[in-house]
Amino acid sequence: MTDRSATLRVTEIFHSLQGESTRAGLPTVFVRLTGCPLRCAWCDTDYAFSGGETMTLGEVLIEVARHGARQVCVTGGEPLAQKACLPLLEALCDAGYSVSLETSGALDISQVDARVSRIMDLKAPASGEADRNHWENLGRLNAGDEIKIVLADEADYAWAKSVLAARRLDAICPVLLSPVAGKLDAKLLAGWVLRDKLPVRVQLQLHKIIWGAERGR
Repeated sequence: MTDRSATLRVTEIFHSLQGESTRAGLPTVFVRLTGCPLRCAWCDTDYAFSGGETMTLGEVLIEVARHGARQVCVTGGEPLAQKACLPLLEALCDAGYSVSLETSGALDISQVDARVSRIMDLKAPASGEADRNHWENLGRLNAGDEIKIVLADEADYAWAKSVLAARRLDAICPVLLSPVAGKLDAKLLAGWVLRDKLPVRVQLQLHKIIWGAERGR
């Protein structure tokens, strides 16, 4: 049985619409854990790098349940940087939630509960963290997971297209390409994908379309 006294550093827990992944639009409880070993140039959650509140796993579960949603997304920062993230994911699954994990892909995902949908980033060059990609993780993904690549410019797109072909990413799981807000025009990205007939999904951040810079509640 999961130890509910284990502690985590939590930046926020809130109820909103999922803004990304194939779950976009679904009412979701977000558990944002504090801390991240990466520093992507375009990061929009740097407020989660430090601070937060220490909570037991049991307290997190109580707060999640209070919102009454079936979907739960554990995110960060980089949630896997905290050891107690793994038992949290397991406990959420045991409680009957449909659980997704947003992870940078820089840390080993092999110990994540098999019931969790892993939304794993591959870092493109303009992020400044492409050398942190843990390529072995690709062999640990399955059809219920997703690969996300955030693109800042055409060079990032060319990189993503090359990796997609060389590693046959679309044969592993859905692949999502996202433009960095304010840096890459979504129309340009859409045009490139259609021109090149890439087997991917173009993804916009729904929460930013609805709420702008505010975090939806």
